[in-house]
Amino acid sequence: MKKRYLISPGPTPVPEDVLLEMARPIMHHRTPQFSAVFAECADGLKKLFKTENTVITLASSGTGAMESSITNLFSPGETVLAVNGGKFGERWGLIAKTYGLNVEWIKVEWGQPVAVEAVKEAIEKNPDISAILTQGSETSTTTEHPIRELAALTKDTDRLLIVDGITAVGVIDMPMDDWGIDVLLTGSQKAMMLPPGLAFVALSDKAWKRNETARLPRFYFDLAKEKKNVAKDTSAYTPAVSLIHGLRKVLEMMFEEGLDNVYQRHDILAKAARAGCAALGLAPLSPVAPANSATGLFVPDGIDGAALVKDLRDNYGVTFAGGQDHLKGKIVRIAHLGYFDSFDIIIALGAIEMALSKHGHNVELGKGVGAAQAVLNDRYKG
Repeated sequence: MKKRYLISPGPTPVPEDVLLEMARPIMHHRTPQFSAVFAECADGLKKLFKTENTVITLASSGTGAMESSITNLFSPGETVLAVNGGKFGERWGLIAKTYGLNVEWIKVEWGQPVAVEAVKEAIEKNPDISAILTQGSETSTTTEHPIRELAALTKDTDRLLIVDGITAVGVIDMPMDDWGIDVLLTGSQKAMMLPPGLAFVALSDKAWKRNETARLPRFYFDLAKEKKNVAKDTSAYTPAVSLIHGLRKVLEMMFEEGLDNVYQRHDILAKAARAGCAALGLAPLSPVAPANSATGLFVPDGIDGAALVKDLRDNYGVTFAGGQDHLKGKIVRIAHLGYFDSFDIIIALGAIEMALSKHGHNVELGKGVGAAQAVLNDRYKG
């Protein structure tokens, strides 16, 4: 027998109580009973996003929410600024280009946060830029971007700040209304502790006003249509009924823990993972603005990171994520978002220590685990 552990930044583990909730018999989606569940979720999502506006639930991946942000807010030929600091920043620009928008890129070294001054200079240089597209947390590089500071650049202007919060929402506090974020979106398979299949997107008043004049084509991802249906406790099209039941349980769990405690847990798990990697002499991918959702580390010279990740998955039973594009074979990404707690970090670091030793790296077994334990121990002293 081999017990398996999922320690990748998405999909992430699903709590047992959520799995049981999703095992309910299928409920018809056009009934008062399901509408009550749907309404409860809609209210809970507003609390999570910290917004007074509607949070729309889509039956799609997070990329669907990204695409909906483009199609619902722009007209052909508009210009947007895309922060490209990783695989998903690149995706923002590619979606925009697909729909006929002019894309200006801010290229950011992978593992570094975008410089606010660079964004400021870009929008001052080109007044035609109507929106900034960015990630709250760039999953591919385990890096957080300075969203609060970026929001300050757009808050009192006609420009929009559109944030992919797929590995940020539920991980770090990102109060949408207070900061002035115009679009915030996420997916179900990250900190939301659900299987893939749902996406969530919220628009500010300014973004909804832009929606009124946007002329890009849309049908399934028509957010104005969805907003009208949410007001009636339903969705425009068939929702992912079982996932919605799971979502209700997830939100209940989050609020029972307390959002501040959720963010604090993610923070200490991230610090423990970083401490363990540092004790092992493993260089961080993101030394300046590391994400609280996942920790990226460079594998030692002479070790194939892709082979290491494969060995960890197939022989040790622990699934991590590797690198993408030019980082393939060079990094390992340790997740700590959603349904993760202290001993998941211990398992992750213990497995990495053992696998590195097997692959010929001189490792003092227990050193990384001990460093993480030193960080985590204070959680249990109360």
